[in-house]
Amino acid sequence: MQAILAVTLPFFALVLAGWLAARVRLLPESAVPGLNAYVLYFALPCLLFRFGAGLPVGQLFNPFVMAVWLPVAVVVVGITVAATRDAQVGLRDASFGALVAAFPNSGFMGVPLLAALMGAPAAGPVIATVLVDMVFTSSLCIALSQLQGAGEHGARTAALRALRGTLSNPLGWAILLGGAASAVGLALPAPVARIVGMLADSATPVALFTIGAVLWRAGQHAHTRTPVARYLPVALIKLLLHPLLVWGACTLAVQLGAPLTTYQTTALTLAAALPSASNVALLAERFGADTGRIARIILASTALAFGSFTGLAWLFGVQPHG
Repeated sequence: MQAILAVTLPFFALVLAGWLAARVRLLPESAVPGLNAYVLYFALPCLLFRFGAGLPVGQLFNPFVMAVWLPVAVVVVGITVAATRDAQVGLRDASFGALVAAFPNSGFMGVPLLAALMGAPAAGPVIATVLVDMVFTSSLCIALSQLQGAGEHGARTAALRALRGTLSNPLGWAILLGGAASAVGLALPAPVARIVGMLADSATPVALFTIGAVLWRAGQHAHTRTPVARYLPVALIKLLLHPLLVWGACTLAVQLGAPLTTYQTTALTLAAALPSASNVALLAERFGADTGRIARIILASTALAFGSFTGLAWLFGVQPHG
């Protein structure tokens, strides 16, 4: 446990540092979007490209990993919408709550954390889940959120809008370019490789710091206080039910003959046990959902994940890499 804590504690401490820096105004609120843009458009794409270029293509785009991850995401979305939609929480807010229940913070946190815990090969299945969630899970939830009032046509329009947003997301392109480089054995010219390496090295600490700052900013844009009963259960679905379902799906897939290893099952289960993706708060704001509720779900899942994620890694007997 001590060895696992030595890895997980700094990751979550940097998230807390970002939140505190924004809260006490050491980091101005106006600087948070710029910090997020640096991570999203510069540092993290370079990190994902580097991982992608250094792994076999089959590990990045493993169809069996995707075939396990996507149905579980759909089930989690359905359960969360059914469990949370009521007179106070409409379909739009329930749908974005479902998105944070099914979409872990795999890009900003999961890839570097699991690589540190389990070695670089763990990035392969985690990156595959990033692609699934960016393309399918987010589009599904955004489409569901627009059924209320806008109808089927509005839902289709929102889904197409979400897909266009996915195509403009540099993370997906970085993964694809990394996979292409791996497939053809491309080596970047030394100066370019140095630039990519410098940006990639900055991705993990800056991304974690940014998560905290984004969470604080999202909370400041809340117009109402959200009762605990309306956000804590969703955070628990994310941290407990999601990884349980992923583990069960992997186990069933193996019994049916899918070539998933114990290593991949562990990586996928731990990816599902990550806290909710922080950028969903920005999506909720864009589509008119209750940003305060979404921010509190993400914040609760992030705070609680330090204990739940660390404990699950210990139960799986993870031996930190290096």
